[in-house]
Amino acid sequence: MGDLSRGGGEAQKIPKLPIDGKRNILITSALPYVNNVPHLGNIIGCVLSADVFARYCRLRGYNAIYICGTDEYGTATETKATEEKCTPQQICDKYHAIHKQVYEWFNISFDKFGRTSTPQQTEVCQAIFKKLMENNWLSENMMQQLYCDTCEKFLADRLVEGTCPTQDCNYDSARGDQCEKCGKLLNPTELKDPRCKVCQTTPRIRDTNHLFLELPLLKDNLEEYINKMSVAGSWSQNAIQATHAWLKEGLRQRCITRDLKWGVPVPHDRFRDKVFYVWFDAPIGYVSITSCYTPEWEKWWKNPENVELYQFMGKDNVPFHTVMFPATLIGTGENWTLMKTISVTEYLNYEAGKFSKSKGIGVFGNDAKDTNIPVEVWRYYLLTNRPEVSDTLFTWADLQAKLNSELLNNLGNFINRVLSFIAKPPGLGYGSIIPDAPGAECHTLTKTLAEKVGNHLEQYIEAMEKVKLKHGLKTAMNISSEGNAYLQESQFWKLYKEDEPSCAIVMRTSVGLVYLLACLLEPFMPSFTHEVLKQLNLSSETQLSLSDERGGIERSKRPWELVPAGHKIDTPEPLFKELKDEEVEFFRLKFAGSQADRIVKAEAEAKKITEQLQKTKVSDSNGKKQRPTKSATETKSKPASEPEISISRLDIRVGLIKKAQKHPDADSLYVEEIDVGEAAPRTVVSGLVKYIPLEDMQNRKVCVLCNLKPATMRGIKSQAMVLAASSNDGTKVELVEPPQASLIGERLKFPGFEGEPDDLLNPKKKVWETVQVDLCTNSELVACYKQVPFTTSAGVCKVSSISSGSIR
Repeated sequence: MGDLSRGGGEAQKIPKLPIDGKRNILITSALPYVNNVPHLGNIIGCVLSADVFARYCRLRGYNAIYICGTDEYGTATETKATEEKCTPQQICDKYHAIHKQVYEWFNISFDKFGRTSTPQQTEVCQAIFKKLMENNWLSENMMQQLYCDTCEKFLADRLVEGTCPTQDCNYDSARGDQCEKCGKLLNPTELKDPRCKVCQTTPRIRDTNHLFLELPLLKDNLEEYINKMSVAGSWSQNAIQATHAWLKEGLRQRCITRDLKWGVPVPHDRFRDKVFYVWFDAPIGYVSITSCYTPEWEKWWKNPENVELYQFMGKDNVPFHTVMFPATLIGTGENWTLMKTISVTEYLNYEAGKFSKSKGIGVFGNDAKDTNIPVEVWRYYLLTNRPEVSDTLFTWADLQAKLNSELLNNLGNFINRVLSFIAKPPGLGYGSIIPDAPGAECHTLTKTLAEKVGNHLEQYIEAMEKVKLKHGLKTAMNISSEGNAYLQESQFWKLYKEDEPSCAIVMRTSVGLVYLLACLLEPFMPSFTHEVLKQLNLSSETQLSLSDERGGIERSKRPWELVPAGHKIDTPEPLFKELKDEEVEFFRLKFAGSQADRIVKAEAEAKKITEQLQKTKVSDSNGKKQRPTKSATETKSKPASEPEISISRLDIRVGLIKKAQKHPDADSLYVEEIDVGEAAPRTVVSGLVKYIPLEDMQNRKVCVLCNLKPATMRGIKSQAMVLAASSNDGTKVELVEPPQASLIGERLKFPGFEGEPDDLLNPKKKVWETVQVDLCTNSELVACYKQVPFTTSAGVCKVSSISSGSIR
């Protein structure tokens, strides 16, 4: 089967190229946009679905690669950069890292996860543009565009909101490029009552010159491709409907340039001040990311005779992949690998509403990790709930039901019953040794089971080949149900005493089913498969393959042959844990409302704690009462030339320790690589060896002071400082920890102490030394500055056990 050592993230291997005589499959999923953390609807809609298919292709022995990356150019990035007061590149670096981290946790097995803000993107995009110009598929036209006099600029599509003009829709928050409610593609000037998203004023219409792709002239070639490939590639029905709806309306010339700065520059003398429209250059990102994977990318993308292209996306992306992107490639006149199969999902809705990145509604990728619900449960639930033909609904109660009844009581119960019985000592079981089972093919009950398993296996392959992932998963789970029924009907516990040869047949067949289930479910739950193989004491390198050449399918229909007699299994352990009612209610309340609502709630809780602390009469060691500390607004302001020294001048962020190791030249120091939301991790040297074990320094969130002047410590430059609390006697030190749901790179807040941090703290001004004396933990273990909690978007920062400790 596939390489089970491959977890999340990119596979670290020599790049694969198409092989003559093999089935070569190029898989892409819609490039997620870098303006927020991906939510579960995004994950199931593209990257997770494509990952399942990629893993299935490897299981079948196909030569497949999976390409994806972040879509980084365009208005949304510029808008987000304005909101967060940084450059578009900084926004892209921050959110690319967040996306990568989320997908790694979800065990997404990309062959390459790249990005579109690269020189390769510019090169490929401009080359395609020049071919279209040479072939006369582009035209220049004056168009009317909305201009905001307040912001003094043309407004890109996503910077305009208004009422959708579509009859019976009238959604009042439609974007300038597309209505989120009805899905119709729009031009900003079509909106009723338009308003600038930045300043909310009404823009006016102005003329501006742009370049257009002449889709009407490409109509015949495009329709020929669509009519042929939608049948040959078994396009999903929703993809066919969306495409034909576009064609029925009549193809219009589509603008491919925009009045923006952040994007691929247009290589044309009269359009040097413009960039390509994001929906022209974004699909080209698949090609440029492949060129980052291998310099021989054309063997994948210009090889339609030997390569099949499968693309995964949500329904709102369909026309750009079935009309715009193919038309662009056809227009170059080159021999491009055009999409064969498209797999499209409808919407996954959340509880009573709709998942929304822009509104922050739903469960997001980092939220899933912070629930401590295992990743295999999340993958299973999303895939059983995959909205293949209609919208589906995520509810916490449904997740609980599927975990407890399907994973725990069906799959987990079957595997644990089989392995636990085999692991029992001789006289009660088989001492962990797989028994021999001569005559299994003639055993009536086992023969009947084998026929059923064979039928399910054929249905599984048929479903997966057609990218019916939900049906493929259901079929695999049916084999587990058959296994439970087989155990029950055989009454193996009685056979062990009354008919030992038959019991041996039942148990060896059942352990073969366990192995088969681990293989069939690997595309869906790779971490589950890894654990089952560990309990079976089987290596992931020598797994069952379902390739036609190696006879794996026929062998799988004889489950008693899958695990050899005499093989010793490892210790069985429960694979799933019950999700209780009180946990479900906790999660339902925790993730209610929008992310903004949750931040307001967290800040309100932090403010409440602050007020309580300030009302508390705090005594010093002499029993004298300390006077309440004045807030920043009450403190007498100092001249502008000398900013007041307070916590606001410190740049303290949430960081994630990616790697920690001992300093090569100092026994008391650690060297850490810490992600603080920048393009690259920072190197930090900390004197924590004496207090915190190395294993406790790995992959944990910490509070990091980022604007200290770098200092060289025993030959290694430390670029920041990890904050920790120490007990009064100095014998105990603990890290100050932000909540798990906090965002990497976010700056900590201290209510009442607002302001921008210094770029770099001046050591001569003693800012850190002055602030540090007021940093401590309180009786509730909350980290505070002058009794004001260290606050993140997800709540306050704490230590494990040190109260009244000094923080440094």
